[in-house]
Amino acid sequence: MSRIRHVRGSRTATAGLAATTATLLVAALAPGATAADRPTRTAALEHAASALLDHAAALKLTDAQDTEARDVVVDEDGTQHVRYDRTYRGLPVLGGDFVVHLAPDGDFRSADRATDAALSLPTVTPKLSAPKAAGLAANALRAANPGELLKRLTAKPELVVDALHGTPKLAWRTNAVALDSLGNPVARTVLTDAGTGARIDAWDAIESVSGDGESLYGGTVPLETTRSGSSYQLEDPTRGGTYTGDAENQTDLCFLGICLVRAPATVFTDADNHWGSGNADDRASAAVDAQYGTDATWDYYRDVHGRSGIAGDGKGSYNRVHYGTKYNNAFWDDSCFCMTYGDGDGTTFGPLVSLDVAGHEMSHGVTSKTAALTYSGESGGLNEATSDIFGALVEWHAGNAADPGDYLIGEKVVRDGFGREALRYMDRPSRDGSSADCWSTAVGDLDVHYSSGVANHFAYLLAEGSGARTVGGVAYDSPTCDGSTVSGIGRDKLGDIWYRALTVYMTSSTDYAGARAATLGAAGDLYGTDSAEYAAVGAAWSAVNVG
Repeated sequence: MSRIRHVRGSRTATAGLAATTATLLVAALAPGATAADRPTRTAALEHAASALLDHAAALKLTDAQDTEARDVVVDEDGTQHVRYDRTYRGLPVLGGDFVVHLAPDGDFRSADRATDAALSLPTVTPKLSAPKAAGLAANALRAANPGELLKRLTAKPELVVDALHGTPKLAWRTNAVALDSLGNPVARTVLTDAGTGARIDAWDAIESVSGDGESLYGGTVPLETTRSGSSYQLEDPTRGGTYTGDAENQTDLCFLGICLVRAPATVFTDADNHWGSGNADDRASAAVDAQYGTDATWDYYRDVHGRSGIAGDGKGSYNRVHYGTKYNNAFWDDSCFCMTYGDGDGTTFGPLVSLDVAGHEMSHGVTSKTAALTYSGESGGLNEATSDIFGALVEWHAGNAADPGDYLIGEKVVRDGFGREALRYMDRPSRDGSSADCWSTAVGDLDVHYSSGVANHFAYLLAEGSGARTVGGVAYDSPTCDGSTVSGIGRDKLGDIWYRALTVYMTSSTDYAGARAATLGAAGDLYGTDSAEYAAVGAAWSAVNVG
């Protein structure tokens, strides 16, 4: 992640920026302005558009590029942060995202960019054909699922500019999808050099998690529902219309990356507004957990961070439960803006609808709408850790006595056949047998669910500190990688710092060094660079070997 500081320059518009900056209005805060006079989202976009014109050279924006605003954050003091994506000669740029930071009066302060490389390609005509790129991706999906006879395998290539892996180059980004032997979806995104045919990168494309209800894991929980005639629908009008439906053990039918038929999401209905029985044989019980998890996640982001819904636009998502056959997964899908939950195989996992799993998977949606951390390498580990961190914080915030907060991930869904009590452990990630406690140069080569351990360990240390302790009735013992002693600053401050880092400073290419810089920047903004919180962030990163 690179940073551009304030640079004075001439006001020269390029062709690629003209559409973005068609109307420029300056709405500065007058001296003594109140909070009500803070710049609006529209004003922030206008200020940022002006900054792009003024600082095009420093930001390495040319007439071959176009920009599109993805997100806007306006601080209490009027400071503005506008996040952009870029295209080059009409092609999406992987790693082209950047964030512009503006003073309350709209003056340009600095920018954080996913890459500092200049975008200049000799051609956007590929030497490698689209069918060949599709074939390579299909083979990569088969290789990632050895022993499986994949059905309905399709691969859809898209031409992009890859600025994430060294010198920008033309590439094919191909989404390969299929069904496994049980009819459950598998998917892999493959990035291929469009000139040489060499594989650049590859990653999994499925990011694998007023009535009342009897849930499987959370006891009796409150639910906001909608009356429909003489019955009720499991749809919450107070949280953007979020609803939960039955997938009826079906799966999606996708072709060339486009889902032609999706598994249903038949909205659950009930006669007396008392849902489920708390038993797995009642199909509504899993729906209660899913709806409750959505509610709790919505409430966490609203109450703690002022975010209205996953995308920040007040719109609800929806849930599908009972997906596939013995499906040992849950996933968030941006294309349908929905959460999908499998029932588990009953031996390794039960229904994957626990509270922290819901918070984890839906936080993937928050990440995709903000930093969009690439789902491979160190940025992929940070993507997964972000979901683990917020999944745990959602669980703590919910305050459910039947499923109290802890630093264990997925402890409610694992069964005896899994061989341990949780999916992941934040105090000492290596307890799962595969995750990394400490950063090393090899971390980026791990599966993202294991490279996430470094950030999970950091988060636990920042919140609770090092050494042995019991929190909420659960015993933890968190060592440090450098032998230091770390004092925690609490879960609330951890959440505030990580959320600000994610939404203001991180970009698609942020690695662990970049995460340290982003969280220090966030802590400095929130508490000051001379604060105990700022020092604690630095100490916690050093304690996991991120210096």
